[in-house]
Amino acid sequence: MASEKGKIQVASDKYRQVLHEDEAAAAGTIEWRHGGPPIYDSVNKLFEQGRTKVWAEGSLEETVQNAIKSWEMELSHKTRVKDFRTINPEKFKLFINGREGLSAEETLKVGSYNALLKSSVPDEFKYYKADEESFESSHDAFRSAFPRGFAWEVINVYTGPPVVTYKFRHWGFFEGPFKLHSPTGEMVQFYGVGIMKVDESLRAEDVEIYYDPAELFAGLLKGPTISESNIEQQGHADNTTTQSCPYHN
Repeated sequence: MASEKGKIQVASDKYRQVLHEDEAAAAGTIEWRHGGPPIYDSVNKLFEQGRTKVWAEGSLEETVQNAIKSWEMELSHKTRVKDFRTINPEKFKLFINGREGLSAEETLKVGSYNALLKSSVPDEFKYYKADEESFESSHDAFRSAFPRGFAWEVINVYTGPPVVTYKFRHWGFFEGPFKLHSPTGEMVQFYGVGIMKVDESLRAEDVEIYYDPAELFAGLLKGPTISESNIEQQGHADNTTTQSCPYHN
């Protein structure tokens, strides 16, 4: 049994209950990407201030929203698939805009941003070259652009388990540099549709996401270009683990 000293204390997070379950069940055995569980205070505040829907406690919509936030948290902050509690690792596949599916291990390796933004269009027409980005560089780029976080909400749930179909909204404020583009301070957002097959324990097996990346990049490429030397002067966002991710969360 782990000693009291070796246990990781996890801050309360009402949208990602799996954080509390991890602390109680694993008591420090989880391998976290940044040395410990993330804190979502900043993006939770952004979410609560900017959401367009407030779902009733215990409703299907709230359950789906929190489940996907928890899945995104694990993908962004855990380093081993065996530590995931929100997916069925043997069956899991992630499909983005009809492309070939990624396994759990493949998704964890490339990261959520690269999985979502991979494109088959010629390089000269790409807004973002996922093949040239690592897990870390992709997260750094969006953490820089959205220092307060990149919030995510469920707009509608059309069908319940075992095949959950939903519409989502993702948004943040472009307040830091992104890929040599100056911040505008404006809200950047996009909408999409997800189809998620779950097992009897509500663990995700297949996740399909459909959205238009141009909605995201229209806002991020709007600012004037800047030199690389000036990026440091503008200041990168705080590299703590307060950031929720793209998709999710």
